[in-house]
Amino acid sequence: MTKAASKRDEHRLTGQLLIAMPTMSDKRFAQSVIYLCAHTEDGAMGLVLNRPLASPTFEDLLRQLDVTPTPPARRIALCDGGPVDGARGFVLHTADWTGDGSLRVDESVALTASLDVLKAIAAGDGPRAGLLALGYASWVAGQLDAEVQSNAWLTAPASLELIFDDDHSTKWRRAFASLHVDPALLSGVAGHA
Repeated sequence: MTKAASKRDEHRLTGQLLIAMPTMSDKRFAQSVIYLCAHTEDGAMGLVLNRPLASPTFEDLLRQLDVTPTPPARRIALCDGGPVDGARGFVLHTADWTGDGSLRVDESVALTASLDVLKAIAAGDGPRAGLLALGYASWVAGQLDAEVQSNAWLTAPASLELIFDDDHSTKWRRAFASLHVDPALLSGVAGHA
């Protein structure tokens, strides 16, 4: 395998969606859609996209962080990004804006964990679209690959519409529909050729 092919394979799921199979037994991830921000030989990190938070509100969070103006000129949705470190915030956003500490996931999506992006959004600037995730999902080396092989997750290309729209109640079904798959017709048994 060439070095370039190895590098591509190493990051093969970065920027993809993970869609929980209907048989997902871990209640924290049942019917979840996760955007994978990183997938390397050392592990993986992603954000759950379809678990909106009613509290705190974006405005409450800006007040807690002493970010002005309050009320903000713009708002973004807040979601429960996953079961790890729920006090830590990440803004997943379109890559038309980047700041200090921004990580470009792919050509259209970036991830920022600094206050710069919140200040820009509050001022009415910043990325065209974004969401603030509190917490994240992570996997140790080889764990995600094993879960995909054991039929816990399907992977799919990510679209900006699916990532950033506010229709959380249908996001899981729409992620399956993007693959032309009806989750009601899926088997919980993994097959091997």
